[in-house]
Amino acid sequence: MTPERASNLHLKRAYLAAHPSDGQRVLVDRLWPRGLRRDQMMLSDWLKDIAPSPDLRRWFGQDLARWTEFSHAYTQELDQRADAVQRLEARMAEGLVTLVYGAKDIQHNHARILAAFMVNRLKHW
Repeated sequence: MTPERASNLHLKRAYLAAHPSDGQRVLVDRLWPRGLRRDQMMLSDWLKDIAPSPDLRRWFGQDLARWTEFSHAYTQELDQRADAVQRLEARMAEGLVTLVYGAKDIQHNHARILAAFMVNRLKHW
């Protein structure tokens, strides 16, 4: 099962139109996506605290040579963010959740790491 299509967890860029089939839309960026209004986003929640720390985000700087190390460091941060992870788990228990993110790179972004982290947790429920 891929993180993008785990049974109740999807990924979607913030710049793509919201759709009822998205289920609960949860913004997982620490910063609001540039150029978007709140009414465009149709969000159920904004989990700023589940995003990478500002220091980690700046260090990564979208440098793909650092992707593996970034992924590992972000996963470690997620292990320390029980409250935010539990909020996301509670939403997932209610049904479909779409993780909304602003990154341009759809393959190398923190939402993909977060989705894999959550899918892994689902296996242990």
